[in-house]
Amino acid sequence: MSIVRCKPLIHQSPLLRDPSLFFREQRKRAKFLPPPFVRCCSKNPSFSTSSWINLGLKPDSGRNLRPIVEAKVAQSPPLAEETDVIFSEKFTIERIKKTDVKVSVRLDRLAGYESRWMLVVGCDLIGKWILHWGVAYSDNPIEWGQPPVEMIPPGSVPIKDYAIETPLNAPLDGQPAREVHIEIDGDLPIVAINFVLKEEETGRWFHNKGRDFRVPLRGSSQDGIASSGKQSLNIWPGAFISSMLRRNEESALDPTIEDNTDTSTKKPIVAFNEDYTIVKEEPIQNSMTVTVRSDKNSDKNIVEFDMDIPGHVVLHWGVYLDESKNWHVPPPPYPPATKLLRKNALQTLLEQKSLGLGNKGSFALNKEVKGLVFVLKLDEYTWVNNMGRDFCVPIINLTSSNEAQVEEKQDAVSSMDKSADTGVSVYTKNIIDGIRNIVDDISSQKEKDHKTGEEQDNILVEIEKLVAEAYKIFRSSTVSSVVEMPEELSDDTSVPPRQVVVSSGTGNGHEILCQGFNWESNKSGRWYHELGEKVKLLSELGFSIVWLPPPTESVSPEGYMPTDLYNLNSRYGSMEELKEIVNKFHEAGIKVLGDAVLNHRCASSRNENGIWNIFGGRLNWDERAVVADDPHFQGRGNKSSGDNFHAAPNIDHSQEFVRSDLKEWLRWLRNEIGYDGWRLDFVRGFWGGYVKDYLEASKPFFAVGEYWDSLSYTYGEMDYNQNAHRQRIIDWINATNGTAGAFDVTTKGILHSVLERCEYWRLSDEKGKPPGVVGWWPSRAVTFIENHDTGSTQGHWRFPGGKEMQGYAYILTHPGTPAVFFDHVFSNYQQEIRRLISLRLQKKINCRSTIKITKAERDVYAAEIDGKIAMKIGPGFYEPENGPKNWSVAAEGNDYKVWEAS
Repeated sequence: MSIVRCKPLIHQSPLLRDPSLFFREQRKRAKFLPPPFVRCCSKNPSFSTSSWINLGLKPDSGRNLRPIVEAKVAQSPPLAEETDVIFSEKFTIERIKKTDVKVSVRLDRLAGYESRWMLVVGCDLIGKWILHWGVAYSDNPIEWGQPPVEMIPPGSVPIKDYAIETPLNAPLDGQPAREVHIEIDGDLPIVAINFVLKEEETGRWFHNKGRDFRVPLRGSSQDGIASSGKQSLNIWPGAFISSMLRRNEESALDPTIEDNTDTSTKKPIVAFNEDYTIVKEEPIQNSMTVTVRSDKNSDKNIVEFDMDIPGHVVLHWGVYLDESKNWHVPPPPYPPATKLLRKNALQTLLEQKSLGLGNKGSFALNKEVKGLVFVLKLDEYTWVNNMGRDFCVPIINLTSSNEAQVEEKQDAVSSMDKSADTGVSVYTKNIIDGIRNIVDDISSQKEKDHKTGEEQDNILVEIEKLVAEAYKIFRSSTVSSVVEMPEELSDDTSVPPRQVVVSSGTGNGHEILCQGFNWESNKSGRWYHELGEKVKLLSELGFSIVWLPPPTESVSPEGYMPTDLYNLNSRYGSMEELKEIVNKFHEAGIKVLGDAVLNHRCASSRNENGIWNIFGGRLNWDERAVVADDPHFQGRGNKSSGDNFHAAPNIDHSQEFVRSDLKEWLRWLRNEIGYDGWRLDFVRGFWGGYVKDYLEASKPFFAVGEYWDSLSYTYGEMDYNQNAHRQRIIDWINATNGTAGAFDVTTKGILHSVLERCEYWRLSDEKGKPPGVVGWWPSRAVTFIENHDTGSTQGHWRFPGGKEMQGYAYILTHPGTPAVFFDHVFSNYQQEIRRLISLRLQKKINCRSTIKITKAERDVYAAEIDGKIAMKIGPGFYEPENGPKNWSVAAEGNDYKVWEAS
C-alpha cells in the first residue's frame, strides 16, 4: 500500500507499549509536541510516483488500493448518552501544497543585429528567484563555464569559475513573469547555456526533471550533451580541486576519455522557444484527533475521528485482537460508505464537515477488540501513516486494565530471566566458537598466498551470518549496555562484567543514508540553520543517517582543504550551530556522519624555503608531518602509503605523533559535537590500516570511505568484467579490517553504462551476482548514484539524465547500504524515493539481504530480494510469476517497477 508518513504527537510512544503509562499520563493531561511529515505528488495516473509504501502493514495485509471508494459519506452514528473517554490523542499532520510554476525560455535575434541574440528566462510565480547559470564552450560542451564579462547582466554574482547567479527582475506592467535578459554575441564559441533556478527565500533548487535546463545554440542536443561530442566518463574524486584543474588532469588520469572539441563553432545560432513546468511545494499543517469512548449502555467502544483535512478522506482500517497487532476485519455491521478490501481491511469514506472545514466519522467496535489500526488516504496517490507504521490506537477496558498490565509485566520479566539464564549465553558461545573455527581454518592455510574468489566469498558469507546472529542476540537480550561474559568462556570467575560497545563502524545493517548537502551549500554561510529546517522531513522520509559537510576551517569554502582542524567555524556555520543541528538530528532519531578529511591539510605559513608546510592552530605540525614523496611540499616524513593529492600537503600517517593527534581529534569530535561516525574523504591517499587505527580509537557507529578509482575500459567502451576495480575497493576495506564500508563506485559506473547504452545484461556478473562491491561484500558496500562531486552544479560524473529513478529503484531494493543525494531528495523525485524507502523499511531489506537475479538481458534487469520484493528496471517486459507467492505492484515509474509478496 502506498503511504505518506507523518509523525504523530506520540511517535514511538511508550504509552502504546505500556497501558499503565497511558492512564498515568492521561491523568497528568500530558501534551506531546509534534514532529513533522511530508507529502506526495504524481502526474502519471497509472502509477503513484509520489505516494508511499506503508511500513506498518503485515505481509497478509491488503495493499493494492487502486479500487477506491466513491460512494456516500459515512454518517456518524449517534453517541450514547453515558460514555467514558478511554483514549484521546491529537496528531499533527503536514501536507504539501503543490503549485505549478511555468518557466519560459526564449532565444531571439536582436532587431537590427546579425550576430547578437537575447536570451530571456522567465518565471511566473511570485517570489525572489535566482538564475544560476553558465555557458558551455565548444572545446568542452558538457562542462559549465563562466561567460564573458560583457555577457553578464548587472547585479549578477560570479560563482567561482563555472557559474553566475543573476536575480530575476520583478515583472513589468503587463508582464506576468519575472525575467532575466542575457545578451549573447553570436561570434563567441558558445554552444549552449545551462541553468537551474533557485528560490532565494527557501534556498531550494529547481531543475528540469532532475537535470540542468539547457538552451542549445549551435545545433547541440537538448539532453545535456553536445551533438558533435560524446559524453566523457570523469570519475576523478577530489571535490576540492577547481573545475579548471580537473579539466587539465582528466586526460592524464584516464586515456580513454575522448577530446570533445566541437569543430562546428561557425554554425549559426538557432532561435529557441520552450516552456517548462516545475513544481513548487509548500507545507500545510493539519490535525487529527482520535477519541475512544466506552459506551456504558452497550458492550461497545465508540471510536471518533475529527480532523481539519479538507477534501475527501478515506479511512483504511482494521482491528487487532492480540499483541501481534495483525490486521483483522471486525464482524459487521460496518459504517455507511464502507468497502471490504481483500478480506483483511476496510475502507470508509469519512463525512465532510460543513463549509469544507474537515472530516469526521465514528463507529462502534466490540469490547474484545484490543486496538484499532488505520491509515488515511487523501487522494489516489497520497497516503498518511504514523512515521512509516500504521496508526495504532489501543482500546483498553478500564475495569481490567491494571490486572492485565501486572500479568503482562510479570510474564515479560519471567521470559527475560529464562532467556538470560539459558539460551543467550550458550548460543553466544556457539557463535563465538564458530567464528574461532573460521579463523583457525584461515590460519592453518597461511602458506597459501591467495585464496580463490569463491573461497573468499564463502568465508565472508559465513562470518557475516555469525556476526548478524550475534548482533541480533545483543539487541534482543537486554536493553542494558552491560552484558555478563558467559561462564564457559571466562578463565577467571572474578572478572567483572564488561561493557559491550557496538562500534564496528558498519551500523546495524538497516541504515539509509542521506547526503545532507551539495556543492553550493556553503554559499549562504547558514547551511546548518537551513538544514535544521529540513530535519523533520528527512526523518519522515525514513533516513536513519545523514552525512554533513566538512566542519573545519578551510582554504576552499566547500571544506575539503582544511587548515586548523579544531576551528569548526566554517562556511556552513559556527561550531555552536553545528552542535545544534547534530542535536536536532539526534532528537529526530537520525545519526550524523562527519566528513573527515584526513589525507591532506593546508599549512598556515611557509618554511625557510618559502614552501607552505608549517601548520598552525592546536595541531602545529611541521615538515615531518608531510610525506617525503610529494614533490610540491618538501615533506620530511616517510613515503606516502597511497596516492598523492597534489593540491595540498599530504599527511604522513606513519608518524606516531600524527596518528595520536588525529585519534584525539576524532574522539574530540565525537564527544564535543556528537558525531556518530565518519565519511572519510580521499582514502586512496593513505593505507587502510591507519583507518582501522582511527576507527578503533573513535568507535564510530558507522563509517564509509571514499575510495575512488577508474573503471576498466577498452577502446573507450566499459569492460563487462570489473572484478579488478571492485577488488581494489575490497582490498582497502580488508586493510581496515572491515571496520569501515566504502562507496560502491563500481556499481555507479556500471549503472552509467547500463542506462546510457541500454545494456542491462551488465548488472549480472559471470557468477550471477551483482557486479559491484555489493555483489562481493554487501554489508560494506554503500551504494549511491550521485554526490556533491558527480552531480550538483559540478556535474563531473553526472548520472544519466532522466534515469535517476531507475538507479534508486536498484540501490533502494538491493543489499548494501543505500545513499541518497541531497539534490534528489529535494526534487520532483522525492515522492518516488519516499515510496521506495518506505518499502525497504517495511520489508526489512538490509545490507545483508539475499538477492536472486531472475533476468539480465539487453533491455531489462530483474531480481528478487529476500523473497519479499521483486523489481525490474529497463524498458523491457518482466512480471514475477505468481505461485506460492502472490505479487502485487508496490511502486512503479519510468522504466522501473517493484512488487511485494503476499
